[in-house]
Amino acid sequence: MPTISMFYGIIIRMYYAPKEHNPPHIHVYYQDKTAVINIKDCEITKSNLKKRQLRIVKAWIELHRDELLANWTLCQNGEKPYNIEPLK
Repeated sequence: MPTISMFYGIIIRMYYAPKEHNPPHIHVYYQDKTAVINIKDCEITKSNLKKRQLRIVKAWIELHRDELLANWTLCQNGEKPYNIEPLK
Protein backbone atom coordinates (compact mmCIF):
# COMPACT_ATOMS: atom_id res chain seq x y z
CA MET A 1 0.00 0.00 0.00
CA PRO A 2 1.89 3.07 -1.23
CA THR A 3 2.03 6.36 0.63
CA ILE A 4 0.45 9.10 -1.48
CA SER A 5 1.00 12.00 0.93
CA MET A 6 2.46 12.90 4.32
CA PHE A 7 1.95 16.01 6.43
CA TYR A 8 2.05 16.91 10.13
CA GLY A 9 3.01 13.33 10.99
CA ILE A 10 -0.05 12.00 9.14
CA ILE A 11 0.47 9.34 6.45
CA ILE A 12 -2.11 8.86 3.68
CA ARG A 13 -2.15 5.55 1.79
CA MET A 14 -4.25 3.86 -0.85
CA TYR A 15 -4.35 0.21 -1.89
CA TYR A 16 -3.79 -0.44 -5.55
CA ALA A 17 -5.14 -3.91 -5.92
CA PRO A 18 -7.63 -4.40 -8.74
CA LYS A 19 -11.20 -4.50 -7.54
CA GLU A 20 -10.45 -2.84 -4.19
CA HIS A 21 -13.74 -2.58 -2.35
CA ASN A 22 -15.89 0.50 -2.85
CA PRO A 23 -16.61 3.22 -1.89
CA PRO A 24 -13.42 5.09 -2.84
CA HIS A 25 -11.45 5.62 0.36
CA ILE A 26 -8.06 6.35 1.88
CA HIS A 27 -6.20 4.81 4.80
CA VAL A 28 -4.81 7.28 7.33
CA TYR A 29 -2.04 6.62 9.86
CA TYR A 30 -0.91 8.85 12.70
CA GLN A 31 1.41 7.40 15.33
CA ASP A 32 -0.41 4.25 16.49
CA LYS A 33 -3.84 5.47 15.30
CA THR A 34 -5.60 4.67 12.02
CA ALA A 35 -8.65 5.67 10.01
CA VAL A 36 -10.44 4.77 6.81
CA ILE A 37 -12.19 7.75 5.20
CA ASN A 38 -14.52 7.91 2.20
CA ILE A 39 -13.13 10.26 -0.47
CA LYS A 40 -16.47 11.45 -1.86
CA ASP A 41 -18.14 12.62 1.35
CA CYS A 42 -15.41 12.39 4.04
CA GLU A 43 -17.50 9.85 5.93
CA ILE A 44 -15.41 7.98 8.47
CA THR A 45 -15.67 4.23 8.03
CA LYS A 46 -13.32 3.34 10.86
CA SER A 47 -11.16 5.51 13.10
CA ASN A 48 -9.41 5.89 16.40
CA LEU A 49 -7.73 9.17 15.37
CA LYS A 50 -8.18 12.27 17.48
CA LYS A 51 -10.56 14.97 16.23
CA ARG A 52 -7.70 17.33 15.35
CA GLN A 53 -6.08 14.89 12.92
CA LEU A 54 -9.46 14.00 11.42
CA ARG A 55 -10.20 17.69 10.75
CA ILE A 56 -6.82 18.12 9.08
CA VAL A 57 -7.30 15.07 6.85
CA LYS A 58 -10.85 16.06 5.91
CA ALA A 59 -9.61 19.54 4.89
CA TRP A 60 -6.90 17.90 2.77
CA ILE A 61 -9.46 15.61 1.11
CA GLU A 62 -11.63 18.63 0.23
CA LEU A 63 -8.64 20.29 -1.46
CA HIS A 64 -7.56 17.17 -3.37
CA ARG A 65 -10.79 15.23 -4.00
CA ASP A 66 -10.40 15.17 -7.80
CA GLU A 67 -6.81 13.93 -7.55
CA LEU A 68 -7.83 11.28 -5.00
CA LEU A 69 -10.64 10.02 -7.22
CA ALA A 70 -8.26 9.90 -10.20
CA ASN A 71 -5.85 7.89 -8.05
CA TRP A 72 -8.72 5.58 -7.06
CA THR A 73 -9.37 4.88 -10.75
CA LEU A 74 -5.69 4.07 -11.27
CA CYS A 75 -5.76 1.75 -8.27
CA GLN A 76 -8.84 -0.05 -9.60
CA ASN A 77 -6.79 -0.85 -12.70
CA GLY A 78 -3.89 -2.17 -10.62
CA GLU A 79 -1.76 0.90 -11.33
CA LYS A 80 0.25 2.75 -8.70
CA PRO A 81 -1.34 6.04 -7.59
CA TYR A 82 0.43 9.38 -7.89
CA ASN A 83 1.73 11.35 -4.92
CA ILE A 84 -0.48 14.25 -3.88
CA GLU A 85 0.69 17.58 -2.48
CA PRO A 86 0.68 17.66 1.34
CA LEU A 87 -0.84 20.40 3.47
CA LYS A 88 1.62 23.14 4.25
